Amino acid sequence: MKSTFDLMRVWAALTGLALAAWFFVQYYAGGPVSDTLPMLIAGIGGFELVLYGQDLWLMRRRHNG
Repeated sequence: MKSTFDLMRVWAALTGLALAAWFFVQYYAGGPVSDTLPMLIAGIGGFELVLYGQDLWLMRRRHNG
């Protein structure tokens, strides 16, 4: 069974993808794009990148330490 933290990461990734899709649909449809939508996408993307980098660092540390 996955831990709660792993499940939170999955939900964050899905939310980020849904927000990015929403942004591009609004942008290409010519509708008004909210100013906060790109900031939400960047915040969630940054969260995922930090966690991915941390996973890589911890895996490398386990193999070399």
